[in-house]
Amino acid sequence: MQKQFDFIIIGGGIIGLSIARELIIRHPKSKILVLEKEHDVARHGSGRNSGVLHAGFYYTADSLKAKFTRDGNQALREYCYANNLRINESKKVVVTKDATELPALFELEKRGKTNGVDVTIIDEKELYEIDPNVNTFQHALYSPKTATVDPVEVTQAVRKELQDKGVEISFGDGYSKRLDGNTIQTVKNNVWSAKVIINAAGLYADKVARDFGFSDNYTIIPFKGIYLKYTGKTPPVSINVYPVPNLRNPFLGVHFTITVDGTVKIGPTSTPAFWRENYTGFDRFTASEMAQIIGWEALLFTTNAFGFRRLAIEEMKKYSKKYFTGLAKYLVKEMDVKGFNKWGVPGIRAQLLDKNTKELVMDFVVEGDNDSVHVLNAVSPAFTCSFPFAKWVVDNYVKY
Repeated sequence: MQKQFDFIIIGGGIIGLSIARELIIRHPKSKILVLEKEHDVARHGSGRNSGVLHAGFYYTADSLKAKFTRDGNQALREYCYANNLRINESKKVVVTKDATELPALFELEKRGKTNGVDVTIIDEKELYEIDPNVNTFQHALYSPKTATVDPVEVTQAVRKELQDKGVEISFGDGYSKRLDGNTIQTVKNNVWSAKVIINAAGLYADKVARDFGFSDNYTIIPFKGIYLKYTGKTPPVSINVYPVPNLRNPFLGVHFTITVDGTVKIGPTSTPAFWRENYTGFDRFTASEMAQIIGWEALLFTTNAFGFRRLAIEEMKKYSKKYFTGLAKYLVKEMDVKGFNKWGVPGIRAQLLDKNTKELVMDFVVEGDNDSVHVLNAVSPAFTCSFPFAKWVVDNYVKY
């Protein structure tokens, strides 16, 4: 039996749920379905990320990421306090290794201040007062608004809010194919239609979009991220500590993160994965996906597009704990290396590749028309950005 909705949202991660939340707030009488292939929300990127609420100083002010990160940091902080969700106001410093990194550090300060973010350049004495074990060369960047939350806890709170407001969530039944117009078939052979279909399928967003005539120029390249947890007696840091990043790629380098429960971890890796849900071993192995993705990765490696060859080689080295911990060691003065001995749950970043330029897309990408909307690149820090990004999607793409 075919069911009719006003909105069908494909994907029960933080982006899909945030869009559903924005829609039910604006249209409280509308019929909304969230279609999720897993048996709960946040089973992929939304529940496997670091939980950091980023402040928004990495990105140029003309980018969507800059605005969404700044506004999302405030929105999610307010949401956590209003709903009694855990939040660790752990703050953050970006430190330098030597004089060559100082220009990039000051560029980060400039970007942050241009975007209205609370950031300050501090010297070594001021850094010592914040955390005496953190190491830097002459200067560091201090971000008092960076915090950490439990991403699963937050996403579950949004799920409950939606269900309390009458949004239907269908678990264990993912998108299969488009039949015609805005009628879709699920993997359990349910047939559902909607006035507007919104694709927030994460790792599979590009494939869903192509069924609707979009994403011609893009494909998803998955990158696996794993953190290494500290289980020793005395935590090495009391604040999130990051290196100065390479501003040409979307990865922030190995850093110290303090989780919402106070656990210290270093990471993540950014290893090219071989299929979209290549978490561990041959779990969820798909031969056709592997052939396609390895084909793209081989091309990027051969041509060394955006420095992919060096990135891939560097990331493979991180499977050595000795090498991995060594990348974090210079960020602090003293470090109990043996205390970092427990790998965390791996996550996969759905990173969009422009097939024409062979470049990773660094900002949000959405395509659509009056009938369907496709979130192709909910790029990191998408969790932080989720609430304002959802408003922007509804404002600019959803005609209802």
